[in-house]
Amino acid sequence: MKLKVTVDGTVYDVDVEVEEEKAQTLGAVLVGSMSAHGVAPTTAKAPASSSNALTANLAGTVVKVLVEAGQKVASGDTLLVLEAMKMETEVTAPKDGTIASVEVEVGDAVQGGQVLVEWAEEDEKE
Repeated sequence: MKLKVTVDGTVYDVDVEVEEEKAQTLGAVLVGSMSAHGVAPTTAKAPASSSNALTANLAGTVVKVLVEAGQKVASGDTLLVLEAMKMETEVTAPKDGTIASVEVEVGDAVQGGQVLVEWAEEDEKE
């Protein structure tokens, strides 16, 4: 890049090499929460593509957990409640089954795609 620089009335033509800086990446970005629960970033414990896992479809804070490991649930039952942008969203069971584990607790901050609940392996019916 060529620049013209004036020093004490004298004009100088200067060639300047500009090095491109490596773009910085952002870690977890947390915007202030009005929730009574502390916000701490978490990471997903299993891939979102796991067939026996229910994943968060939005980022938010867990405000209620209504199920526990070993509990049988029916399709449509409310499993937990997430708060995002001052609105509560009920997370419901997509199928009948038994809960193998609940991967979040009240107050956890979750990201979209993070595993919330894992289903127990069901024996194949004859």
